[in-house]
Amino acid sequence: MATWKSRGLRGSTLEDMINRTNEKYAENGLALVQKIPTPITPIKMDKENRQITLAYFEQKSTVDYIGAVQGIPICFDAKECAVDTFSLQNIHEHQVEFMGRFEAQGGVAFFLIYYTHKDILYYLPFEIFKFFWDRAKEGGRKSFRYEELNPEYILPKKHGILVPYLDILQKDLYDRET
Repeated sequence: MATWKSRGLRGSTLEDMINRTNEKYAENGLALVQKIPTPITPIKMDKENRQITLAYFEQKSTVDYIGAVQGIPICFDAKECAVDTFSLQNIHEHQVEFMGRFEAQGGVAFFLIYYTHKDILYYLPFEIFKFFWDRAKEGGRKSFRYEELNPEYILPKKHGILVPYLDILQKDLYDRET
């Protein structure tokens, strides 16, 4: 059974930005996307600050977010990266399997990666991620470099929307059709 120890606010900036974006999308009737909480069993509590300091995961997590955009099922995972090289050990086999099965059912799976040192948000389609994943499984690099990514999938800066992933989702859907 995996254990969890608090590592502060790791990843919470991106998560907060996505949550606020999803609220905006829902208010405008564009999408309904929810954060999927990972069920945990608390073991130790800091009673003074009322925080969990040690817990066990009850089950393996799949993805961070799941929902629908104009009738299209989507799921995605959000990751932060502080360097140009993204290590694939940040992703687990069961997550890749879930996303593959999700796409096989007609859904769209992707990753949102926030390159913090560049202040760039990137939409990584599952198909492209799978290329890097398979390359690693076949003995190749266990990571991918920012330079290997298609610049057309960088999320644009957009007033009022912190993580405008719907714009690039539309491009992804178009690219799948052509």
